[in-house]
Amino acid sequence: MDTYEDPAAWGPEPVRPRWSLALRFVATLLVAPLLCVLWPAAAVVLFVVGLFADGIAAVSEGFGRGYVKFTGDVLDGIVRLGSWCVTWPELRHEGDAAYYRARVDKVVGNWTERASAPRERKKARPPVECEIPRRVYRGVGGRYVAEVALAQGWELRPTDVRKEVRLWWSAASHPQDAPPTDTARDS
Repeated sequence: MDTYEDPAAWGPEPVRPRWSLALRFVATLLVAPLLCVLWPAAAVVLFVVGLFADGIAAVSEGFGRGYVKFTGDVLDGIVRLGSWCVTWPELRHEGDAAYYRARVDKVVGNWTERASAPRERKKARPPVECEIPRRVYRGVGGRYVAEVALAQGWELRPTDVRKEVRLWWSAASHPQDAPPTDTARDS
């Protein structure tokens, strides 16, 4: 677990002052609707411009790759603008470790349920990787996420605990996924 990060970083985040959270919450109420309008508007504009840029991309392969990267950067930047937002549960439960433990248990349990579901024919395979965002485990730290996940059969992936904890379902290697063996040759 501690091979990817400094062990001190896996602890809970410090409790933020209530007045700071209240100001951020009010700002969230004002700014979040604008971000919810800005992202789709930017996506539509980039799509329309992309239709015209497609003609240039047919001639220049580098231009097409560059435009796709630019589009991703713009849309990701708009999403990052909202990273400072504070939700009502965060405002109410800041510093409440029991709330965050229950939240982590629920999220990891949901991922475990999805990953351990049997594979259905002609359906997508169950997910074998997941990311638990910091918002979920802020009050208890990444170490608690790792402990809960390891107890349920997950393995840690290289991760930046200041952003998320990445997990891989260790039981993902199902017998039907294994390469066929030639038993006739072994006898």
